[in-house]
Amino acid sequence: MAFLPNIGKAERHMLRFLGLEKLDDLFEDIPEEVRQRCCLDQVPEAVPEVVLWRYLNKLAAQNRAEPYRRFVGGGLYAHYVPAAVDFIAARTEFVTSYTPYQAEVSQGLLQALFEYQSLIAELFDMEVVNASLYDGATAVGEAIRMALRVSKRKKVIVPKLMPPHRRRVLQAYTTALDCKIVEIGYDNRGLLDLAELEQEVDDATAAVYVENPTCLGAFEEQIFEISDIAHKKDALLIAYVDPISLAIVEPPGAYDADIAVGEGQPLGLHLGFGGALLGIFACKRKYLMKMPGRLIGATVDVEGRRAFCMTLQTREQHIRRERATSNICTNESLSAITAAAYLALLGPQGLRRVCEAVLANTAYLARRLNTLPGVTAPAFEGVCYFREIPARFDGWLAREIREMCIKRGIDPGLDLGTWFEGFERILLACTTEVHQKEDLDRLVSVLAELVR
Repeated sequence: MAFLPNIGKAERHMLRFLGLEKLDDLFEDIPEEVRQRCCLDQVPEAVPEVVLWRYLNKLAAQNRAEPYRRFVGGGLYAHYVPAAVDFIAARTEFVTSYTPYQAEVSQGLLQALFEYQSLIAELFDMEVVNASLYDGATAVGEAIRMALRVSKRKKVIVPKLMPPHRRRVLQAYTTALDCKIVEIGYDNRGLLDLAELEQEVDDATAAVYVENPTCLGAFEEQIFEISDIAHKKDALLIAYVDPISLAIVEPPGAYDADIAVGEGQPLGLHLGFGGALLGIFACKRKYLMKMPGRLIGATVDVEGRRAFCMTLQTREQHIRRERATSNICTNESLSAITAAAYLALLGPQGLRRVCEAVLANTAYLARRLNTLPGVTAPAFEGVCYFREIPARFDGWLAREIREMCIKRGIDPGLDLGTWFEGFERILLACTTEVHQKEDLDRLVSVLAELVR
């Protein structure tokens, strides 16, 4: 077999075939102002792989980002991942982001995804769950679009205290639609203002979107009242929930949520540089055909044996094209399988123990922070907090507190001034079961040195 190099005569032949004169013509669609102009001679010479490996390990050894020194949450959280979960997720049979089209050769993967759907349906107390979306934020965007399709209305109500990254994704998902996004303020407890909500919900409202816990970590104690207000005007209730918290608090199905979404990263997924994440999406059965994303169903094969396959595919873009319920195609199958492994290994009691440990740490951290002079924790009183505590610092900006703590080798939390106007003195501290009492005491000790 001849070797065909991409140089000289072969290169000219390929350019001629493409109707081009030179290689640069391949890139004519890239605007001049965004083209990279650096010279290749500035790139260092290659080194042997073993030398590069040693160098990278030397750099990695400088990391000081142990989970017990970090108290930052804001939507993604450092929970402990059992070794068995990582082992299952690393199995070559599962390592794919794709949902298989060929059911006859993919029964193992399909069954694992079906089990994920079943586990989330039980945890959320919802009738239908899809095989995953990209992340929690895109699940919110898809939920809003679905509510607009179902209701044929044009108004969506969301809380003013909504994380900016979710708010931006929601805006991207709805910017080309003829709809109106209305923000509802909060009361003195940091919860949704019910009086303002009741005044705003009307016959034009497609959906009311609520987060439980809120982005400040507070359980939305008015969730049943919010559901009633929405349904009185035939608006859909969309609930963004934390899957870990559902081991103790009421699931979305209990307060009659029409659509339930969430971020599945706490269910066995390690924190990385922005991923991998997992969008959880569930809804009532009557809205099934309006639901985005892949669905795995149970059936029987030609020999009468139980089997699994992708089902109701006429909703999807590979069949329905521009009339599909969503553009999502390749999804987060491996993340979904990882979450299924995590839930199956822990079981209901194990998940409850994780949730109880998080609640205990949250309460302990709040008590300790509240002993510091000039610190009020939580900043909003009268509600139960889960995993995150907003702490107000008198005389200090949260940005200043965070900068000084980081210099001392500890990251105390999120500066809420980067999220909301008027929150510049509030630090959102986060704790999970990976933190021990001594870790929380160390955080408080460092803060005590700064505010004394």
